[in-house]
This record gives sequence, C-alpha cells and structure tokens, in this order.
Amino acid sequence: MTTDKTQPTPVNEAGATASRTTLLRALTAAGGAAAVVSTFLAWTWTAEFPGDLTVYGYPGGLQLLTLVLGIATAVFALAALDLKGLRWLTPSGSTGALRMLALGTFAVTWFTVISIAVDLDGLVNLEPGGWIAAVVTAVPVATTFLLPDDTRPLCRPKELPSWADILIIAGVFALGLYVVNYGIQTDADHPEPFIGYLIAVAFAAVALVKAGLVHRISELTSAYRSTTLVAALITAIVFPFFQDKSSFTELGVNIAIFATVALGLNIVVGLAGLLDLGYVAFLGVGAYTAALVSGSTASTIDVRFPFWAAVITGGVVSLIFGVVIGAPTLRLRGDYLAIVTLGFGEIFRLAMLNLDGTSGPSVTNGPDGIPNIPPLEIFGFNFNDDHNIAGLSLDSNGNYYLLMLLVTILVVLIFSRAGNSRIGRAWVAIREDETAATAMGINGFRVKLVAFALGATLAGVAGAVWAHFQSTVVPEQYVFAGPVPPNSTFLVAAVILGGMGTIGGPLLGATLLYLIPKKLEFLQDYQLLAFGIALILLMRFRPEGIVPNRRQQLEYHETGQLDVPGATGLKDGAVGVTKAEA
Repeated sequence: MTTDKTQPTPVNEAGATASRTTLLRALTAAGGAAAVVSTFLAWTWTAEFPGDLTVYGYPGGLQLLTLVLGIATAVFALAALDLKGLRWLTPSGSTGALRMLALGTFAVTWFTVISIAVDLDGLVNLEPGGWIAAVVTAVPVATTFLLPDDTRPLCRPKELPSWADILIIAGVFALGLYVVNYGIQTDADHPEPFIGYLIAVAFAAVALVKAGLVHRISELTSAYRSTTLVAALITAIVFPFFQDKSSFTELGVNIAIFATVALGLNIVVGLAGLLDLGYVAFLGVGAYTAALVSGSTASTIDVRFPFWAAVITGGVVSLIFGVVIGAPTLRLRGDYLAIVTLGFGEIFRLAMLNLDGTSGPSVTNGPDGIPNIPPLEIFGFNFNDDHNIAGLSLDSNGNYYLLMLLVTILVVLIFSRAGNSRIGRAWVAIREDETAATAMGINGFRVKLVAFALGATLAGVAGAVWAHFQSTVVPEQYVFAGPVPPNSTFLVAAVILGGMGTIGGPLLGATLLYLIPKKLEFLQDYQLLAFGIALILLMRFRPEGIVPNRRQQLEYHETGQLDVPGATGLKDGAVGVTKAEA
C-alpha cells in the first residue's frame, strides 16, 4: 500500500505550527519594541496637553505608560521565545499575558491619541509620532490573538537561597510603592493622566495573573510571612516621606482611616455575615464623643480629656451603642436586619441635627456641628506642626498618617486574632448556616452581639482620630449614600469589592474606592453612576472580591476552576494545587 506524498505528515504540520508560532511571537516582540521607540517621538505640537508630549528623544506624561507596557510586551514575547534568563516570567504560559499587555499598550496609546484630538480640537494637532504610535501598537494586538493558547499547569519553581527570596519580596513592595505613588501624584487638574494610569495598571495586573507571577509571589509571601509583614510595615511607614505635596499625604490619611473602619465592618459583614447598612453611625458616635470631650471651644460640655482618654471614651461609647442597638435587633436576619441597621444610621444623623438646643437638648450644635477641635499633642509632640525625622520632613498630614497607621495595625491584630479564635470560627459557622450552627450548640445571638459590639468599638476608635484630623464634625458626614465618603454604602462596598472575611480585602477596597473617585472628581454627578457600573462588572467577573477568601472563592466557582492559572480540579480547599503536585 503506497502513501500519498501530497498529504502533509503530522511531523510537518507540527513543524509548520511551531514556525508560525515563533514568527508571531517575534512580531509581537518587534511590535512592543516599536511602541517603545514611538514614545521618543513627539505626539503633539503644543504643551497644552498634560505631560508635554512635544519633546523628541524624551518620553513624558502618558508616553511613559506606553513605554513601560511596550517594554513589558517585548520582554514577555522574548520569554515566550524561550530566551534564556526570561523563562521565569511565564510559569503558566505566555499567550494570555501577552494579549493583556498588547491590549494595554494599545488602549493607553489610543486613549492618549483620542484625548489629544478631543482636548485640542482635532486630529490635526497630532504630530507624526502620535500616528506612528497608534499604528505600531496595533501590531502586537493582531499577532497575540493569532497565537495558540499555551496555558500550562504551574510547577514547583526552582529553589532559591533565602536571601534571594527576601530580596524578591522587598522588590515587589518597592515596586508597589512606586506604582501607588505614581497614581497619587498624577496631575490633579487634568483627568487624562490618571485615567491612562488606571488602564495601564488594570491590564498589567491581569497580565501578571495570567502569567502566573501573582500566584508565585503569593506562595513566596506565604512562605516568608514574617518577612512580608515587615516589608509591608516599612512600605507603609515610608509612604509620607515620598510625597512632595501635603494633599497627597492627606489622601493617605483618609485612606488609612476608612480602610480601618472597613476592616471593622468586615468583622460584622465578612465574618459574622450580618448586613449592617448603618455602620457609619458608629464612626460618628466615636467622632462626636471625641469632639465633645477634647476641649473644643464649641463643645457643650466643659471637659477636656487627653487624646488617649478621648479615644478610649469614643470606643467605649460606640461599644455601648453597639450593644444597645444590637441587643433588640440581632434576632432578626437578612433583609430585616439590614433595614433596621439602615434606620439606626438615619436616626443617628437626624438626632445629631436636632440636638441643637431648639428641637432638642443642646448637645451637638445641630447642623453647625462641633468645630475647632484642638490639635493632638502627645508627650509634647504636636501633630499640627512640621517635624524633621532623620533629616526627612514630615508635615501635619504625615503625623496623622503615622498615628492612623498605628491604629490600623492594632485593628489588623484584633481582626486576625479574633478571626482565628474560637469565637471567630463561631462567626463563620453563623455566616454559613445559622440554623446548623445553633443545632451544634452555638449561641447565635450572643456570638452576633459580640461581633456587632467589636465592630462598633473599632469604628468608634477610628472616628475619634478622624475628628481630630478634620478638626470638626458635622451631621452631613454620616449619611447612608453619597459621592463623598464616609458613608455606609462606601464601607459595605469596600468590604465586598476587596473580599469579605480577609484582612487585605477591605484595605485594598477602601483604597480603590476612595482614591479613584477623588482623582475623577470631574465626573461630578456621574460618580455614583461610574461607581455602580464598576460594582456590576466586579460582581459579574469576580464576585468573590479582589482578595478572595478561600472558602468563598470555592463557593463562587462551582466547577473548581479558580482564577489560578493552571489550577484544575481543586479539592478540599487546596487552592493552587496543580496536576503535577497532585
């Protein structure tokens, strides 16, 4: 029997496919390099567009984002070509990461080109460099979507010396600090740089996930937990020393305050499963209590406590309110409990409005609030004065930031210890199935009341610090929903967005929900619309949150297919187990 020589053999087909794949990867690398070169050309003729994109030979503004993404695209393409020394970049495959990086480069570049045309009234304002960038960034997009999917299970990485692993962790935190600082320090007068920054970070983050690098870093930080905590603490401490404007440090203070409050709410919502829609009222209780006892000239009681006593008083009063409100209401469940807590939040705001000496007793000065709260002074250290520490300048916002950092650390420790304790496991049991937990002998009411009271106490402590930082408290700050935090909607969204039941989730969620609207104030009345769209997209594509709890991640992925590249058929909560390891 003769063989038809006109038919291609499997060997020839495999060779042709491999050659085609190699060519596409080479073209992707060339496209990334071309995008890098285009950033050294002028994209417009006038410096009116933010970032000054008129200079030849020196990238600026949004060109820097195209430059970074172009370099990343070229490097990952070279890693896909098995270039020695770069293979570690794609432990779970290169195609998915390359597609995201190519799309990110294309999106940032075209956003810049379109923004130039819109802001400067016409495409005529584009220089040749802008046209070249628009064309060359489309090449990697086309080539990467022609590449075959090469996703593979994660295998165990090559073991490195301990000092090398520690250096990698330090480098990751240093890079994270730089990325955060870059976003905070974007031009506040123009929205284009920050929008471009968001586009670049979003695509780059997805690319790192698809490449498997995020999972590798997660394994590394889990193996060196103590080193990771030290690195995180150092990164947080040095943050204010890298800010050249007090407004940037002020962002950090507010983020720390609201992240701490969100973490307290995470005990109630994330661990115990109680939907509290009036949690911002406990923040207000702590703030008003501290304002009344801190010696403000507008205070209606003639008392002046030192700061530590004011903070303790704020926490204790919030605890009392938590018990008083929780005792009669925590026998309710689900929507009924949410409605009652929502009512408590509104009652608190209205009560603060009416305790003005006319509609009610003279306690809170009504809508005027309590201004002129004196600045903090601890052991002679005045928080409103500038200080020099080791030759580095620290303004008043930096002082409050470091103080709030200490409070955040305290709340993290309380959350961690409580979550891993016997009562923490009882909270989780109540959250999963209260009827089954009660049948197992857990006193559901008492356990929920402890969670409610602890969450209220932590909110009261944060509110006391916030009152001194703002130097005034008014009822309008404590509403259910609004474009300006804090409000109950913001806090609940921060917990859900970041990831319920985790420590890093609410911290990250509060950071994103405060920073992004603050930088996009040009949206004005459309902020809530953008906020709602973002939440809808998150619930559609990542319902477990950005930093998911392992249990909830498994619950939301019934087939066992998690977002860990190469993870298949996970069982018994073994997140990240690969076929090779099984």
